[in-house]
Amino acid sequence: MQIKERSREGIKILDLDGSLVAGEPCQLLREHSTADIANQQKVVVNLEKVDYIDSSGLGMLVNCFSTLQRAGGGLRILSPSERDMELMVLTKLATVFQVFKDEQEAVNSFFPDREIQKFDILSFVQAQRKAKEEK
Repeated sequence: MQIKERSREGIKILDLDGSLVAGEPCQLLREHSTADIANQQKVVVNLEKVDYIDSSGLGMLVNCFSTLQRAGGGLRILSPSERDMELMVLTKLATVFQVFKDEQEAVNSFFPDREIQKFDILSFVQAQRKAKEEK
């Protein structure tokens, strides 16, 4: 897995590419979140190019979320796949994470004076299934 860092309006965005699984990928994400606590506490994790998340990867996302939350920051999830979203719903983590399909909305969620569009899980899953049927 690779992680590319970039910034948008002072918010750090981590673009993940590959599989978020036990071992090196989880360790890599942990290192990034630890650095964020010292530097920049507001993080968006972009899952658009993540092809698979196992239980360790999901646990690491929870760990990063909790660590940043305790430090006064926050973590947002961007562009999960249908499978990843279903996993979050099954584990009830969809009620913990703030999930967005649009990057600007994820960034806006860190600014209390900005209006954000909430992520509709049901619409997301239905759209994913409809897209599969059309193929």
